[in-house]
Amino acid sequence: MTSAPTSRARQRIRVRSKRDTAGDLLGLLPTPEHALAWVRDGSGLVGWGEAARLEVSGPDRFAQADKWWQEFCAHLDVDDELGVPGSGPVAFVSMAFADSPGDSVLIVPEIVVGRRNGEQWVTTIGASDPAPYVEPLSRPTSVRYANGQLPVTQYREAVREAVVRMRAGDLDKVVLAHDLVALTDKPLDQRFVLQGLARRYPECWAYAVDGLVGATPELLLRRTGSVVDSRVLAGTTWPHDGISNEELAAALMSSEKNLEEHDYAVRSLADTLRPFCATMSVEGPSVLRLPNVSHLSSDVIGTLESSTSLLHLGEAVHPTAAVGGTPRLDATWLISQLEGMDRGRYAGPVGWIDGNGDGELGIALRCAQLSGSTARLFAGCGLVADSDPDIEVQEAHAKMRPMREALEGL
Repeated sequence: MTSAPTSRARQRIRVRSKRDTAGDLLGLLPTPEHALAWVRDGSGLVGWGEAARLEVSGPDRFAQADKWWQEFCAHLDVDDELGVPGSGPVAFVSMAFADSPGDSVLIVPEIVVGRRNGEQWVTTIGASDPAPYVEPLSRPTSVRYANGQLPVTQYREAVREAVVRMRAGDLDKVVLAHDLVALTDKPLDQRFVLQGLARRYPECWAYAVDGLVGATPELLLRRTGSVVDSRVLAGTTWPHDGISNEELAAALMSSEKNLEEHDYAVRSLADTLRPFCATMSVEGPSVLRLPNVSHLSSDVIGTLESSTSLLHLGEAVHPTAAVGGTPRLDATWLISQLEGMDRGRYAGPVGWIDGNGDGELGIALRCAQLSGSTARLFAGCGLVADSDPDIEVQEAHAKMRPMREALEGL
């Protein structure tokens, strides 16, 4: 169901972007809740307040969101002295993974602070006070964990069944996930979790939209004018005692299983994006090394034939083989059958879009949905016919490490 824009969205809302000397972006977020963020290595966007909001679900959620955003921007009085991607009106975006269940959300903040290529700015959207009092950070003193909707034992069985299906030729690849619940002794401060993720994983995009907080290494799509690009990650290893980083990288680059999984993901993205592009190139794979895991990584870069919006492109490519599988419809059906849980906005597109249709959408990985003193963590693995259930459980455990460390303040 779609919620209508606030009444202010039907009026001429004043939007002003001016140069600023903002400090640490995440340090500007004023309150423990309702953080909006998309930050990588100190650059990006943060926001607070709510000038307008859209909640939408169903198979046409991208189209509805795109239409709503264009109509909202048509009622704005914009004064933008920078004219760069992310200045002017901005909506933070978090889309559900599945058509049903799951709710998607677009939030237009009252204040946005941005940093890009050495330039800094502040945008007010129907608001006048860009510098509210910043409440002190709060951190939990204890964290305990409980089973989620799909515990590890059931996840291992789901992986085993998926492997049987793939060996029978039902499909080529599927990505299965499971969840874990964290319970803390006091309400969680989203800023504390965000800052911990950004500090430890500066090469990832630290994000927060409507309580979904995480740090993703995977850029689904970035649109900058006529250029669209994506960073595809698939194929994973993690630290092992007695094995150097160089040896791990070499083993990953020579692993038939991981190269096969990566190839499915790259071809899926490139084939879906190609009809929108006049030119396209693929660079990779190479190894992206993070503190908890290493991934095979490739970049797909295209030149758009027409002015296609970011949300329209997102609808076309989601879910990629990196988070769904191949063939897409067979994989998403099997996910619903074997997981038996609502992923919510985990593994869905997350990021921001501006008034020109430019923006960035990552894939909501390494994340948790925060609510009060409860956090629901997610992790998933790409499976092919020769996947080993025990190894996939270990990989999922490694992928939950960033959120666990952030919650525990490590």
